Amino acid sequence: MAHVTGTKAAKAPGRTASRGRIDKREAILGAAFTVFARRGYARACMEEIAEVAGVAKHTVYNHLGDKENLFRSALEATADAVMAENLAVVDLLADEGTGNEAGQPQAGDLRERLEDVAHRLLLQCCDERSWSLRRLLYAEITQFPDLLEVVWGRGASRLKQALADRLARLSLAGRLRPCDPAEAAEQFLALLTAPMEARSRLGTREVPESELHTVGRAAVDTFLQAYGTAG
Repeated sequence: MAHVTGTKAAKAPGRTASRGRIDKREAILGAAFTVFARRGYARACMEEIAEVAGVAKHTVYNHLGDKENLFRSALEATADAVMAENLAVVDLLADEGTGNEAGQPQAGDLRERLEDVAHRLLLQCCDERSWSLRRLLYAEITQFPDLLEVVWGRGASRLKQALADRLARLSLAGRLRPCDPAEAAEQFLALLTAPMEARSRLGTREVPESELHTVGRAAVDTFLQAYGTAG
């Protein structure tokens, strides 16, 4: 028993060190995104990133190499975090259209659920982190053209596919008319995101909550006019 306890005790420092390394890497990536968003790629410096992360400059290099790799890694990590939150919102449609005859949701319930999802997606769209990510991509796209697909294209494809899956289920359940779910998902997202760039002036104007609800309701109304069932 003493030997087993000793073995566990011997492993504990390694696990702690590994967790600490992961935490430090995440802190560096978060700090890097903050500094790049504030300064842009050219004006951002490793010293400031290290200072914001609370680590030594050489630690930044040890974990993520040079400035270019740090920039790419920071944008990818932020994009993955934003996308995970968007996918969680879309997942709210998972239980639509699965009720039995006694508990089948009515058409009004679907509209309410779509409006709730639309509003939550708009909140995500207008989040400062999301805007910073988009502005960085716009500003640095000529120097890092591949990031448009890695950060933007891949994420947009995942979101559209997840929404298309939910809309396909709604269509099969008779909640929406038969349609191409991928096309319907693309149009639904466009109805939400397209107005926001102009209304928020690329994220430089805070959009009031009431305005977000107005955009969301209009998007759902237009969507249901195209894809809703007569009943």
